Amino acid sequence: MQDRLNIAVFVDYDNIEIGVKSTLRRDFDVSLVLDALKERGALVAKFAYANWSRQEGATRQMAENAVQMVQRIPSPRGDKNGDDINLALDALEMAFTHDYVNAFAIVSGDYDFIPLVNKLKEYGKTVYVVGGKAFTSTILQQNCHEFISFESLLNVEQPAAMAAGPPQRHPGELRPSESLPGEVRSADFRQGEFRERESRESRRERRQREREERRREREARDAERAAQGGAQPPRPALDLALSMPLVERALQVLERRNVQPQLGLLKSTMLQLDSAFDESAYGARSFSDFIDKLKKADYIYVKGGGGRWFIERKHTHAERALPRPDEALPMLRDVLEVHRLEFEEAGQRADDLAAWMVEEYPEFDYSKYGFQSFNEFLNYAQDRTVVRLEPHPEGGLSVTLGAEFYPPALPEQQKSEEELLTEHDFKQPIVKGQPTATGEIPVVEEPPRPKTTRKRTIRKKAEPAGEKTIRRTRRKKTD
Repeated sequence: MQDRLNIAVFVDYDNIEIGVKSTLRRDFDVSLVLDALKERGALVAKFAYANWSRQEGATRQMAENAVQMVQRIPSPRGDKNGDDINLALDALEMAFTHDYVNAFAIVSGDYDFIPLVNKLKEYGKTVYVVGGKAFTSTILQQNCHEFISFESLLNVEQPAAMAAGPPQRHPGELRPSESLPGEVRSADFRQGEFRERESRESRRERRQREREERRREREARDAERAAQGGAQPPRPALDLALSMPLVERALQVLERRNVQPQLGLLKSTMLQLDSAFDESAYGARSFSDFIDKLKKADYIYVKGGGGRWFIERKHTHAERALPRPDEALPMLRDVLEVHRLEFEEAGQRADDLAAWMVEEYPEFDYSKYGFQSFNEFLNYAQDRTVVRLEPHPEGGLSVTLGAEFYPPALPEQQKSEEELLTEHDFKQPIVKGQPTATGEIPVVEEPPRPKTTRKRTIRKKAEPAGEKTIRRTRRKKTD
């Protein structure tokens, strides 16, 4: 493999533009992606795929960055798979015909590009994936050589409604799942049904008021950001303890290889183990800053200086049990089941689902499970078929129930002949050549026929009338 990386960039513009706008509420800027890739190698080819007749505002920035725009011919059926197929074919053709291109960057969050990424890796190519952590498939993030998150390029923060901690409840305020001690149901069913309907209506009205308040807050934040030129505060950093399992695993790999763990070697090993690792998620400006934070937190030993640091594990470090990302899914399933009727009627906004999560589980905090935003958590749940995400017309994400809530119907079991007879409650007459209830054609054996003795009757041949008369006259003469 060459020491210098020659990178070919392929941009799925429709996917990345919709993803950035719906999750980060920002316009996609291709220059940020190209600048990040230039730090890793030389950009030798740049292609972007979209229906550019509808993207007049984006053609200018593509031209300014010397990105070749490939026109996607709209399909009469309105699907977008033609974009993905053209991108994959062009990338594979370049891998076959341009030997000097040894790295590929796929700017998209689409799950459908996993076969392309795997095939490029089979041919010995280095594969980068650029996309948002909130909309790029987690499986795609983990199967490339390095995943570059768009959030780290923007250094933005999620909306305050998502980034804020659980709201404080007033004393005496009850959750919907709680009930007063000693509560007694009325004996009158109609009265109890009326009270239950009234409580449902009051909860629905309260939720509508909360949605309206969040909508006004969202509009006010968007107007304030627009007035400030889109400047946003940095995103909340994750706890450093969440990174320690990956750091210790990388250090163990280097110890088994008898290699002194330096900064660059440690980071490359961590990227091999988890291509989605990003030190900026932990509030670090660089990897050296990340190591310095771990040292100050007394998680590792650091020796040396002057750019030649050697890292060692701190075996005396008291490990604590850290929650896994999948441990947050049962809480999400419970909330979706509680509000299942509302999700089945229409998709709900991600902001509303975040509020319901905090309402049902005040201790819920997505950052404890390694997510920097609630949208990242929903994206993780989408790959586990718990939810399905789509861009909302008013901005943000729309959440619907995933395939997990609609299991396939069980195959019908074949019933025995006795069960069928029990169902019909009569015995079906067997007719030769006609199928029975079980679908089989019976073989009816006919009884043997009895042997009959027939008398053989010898018929005389008919004679003409003249012969009979002559015979009679001869008989008389002889007499």
